[in-house]
Amino acid sequence: MTHEERAAARLYAALPDDRLLESCELEWRTGTGPGGQNRNKVATSLRLTHTPSGLVVTGADERGREANLRLALARLRERLEERGHEPKRRRPTRPSRAAKARRVDAKKRDGARKRERRQIDD
Repeated sequence: MTHEERAAARLYAALPDDRLLESCELEWRTGTGPGGQNRNKVATSLRLTHTPSGLVVTGADERGREANLRLALARLRERLEERGHEPKRRRPTRPSRAAKARRVDAKKRDGARKRERRQIDD
């Protein structure tokens, strides 16, 4: 992901709800699964598609439309923030003198153990 895409994701995550919704497609649907007649009949579940980034989130956990919309917006913000995260650059480091000594000692111990396993020639 490029730096510009990350910056755009951070920018969208910081927008207020109404501005963020302007850049999204909203699709209300009926829910599925347990929950009875209200869940199966009333379109309270939604799918929110953020068109600039292509992210898709759903909100179907609550009974009401407003609660599900708030939930979907929170999920979208979280995903945008994840996408906007810039990982720290790795600074290459060298093993310390003590680490090198530990490695050499371990190799010597392994070598001695293998020498002890050799067959004795008579």
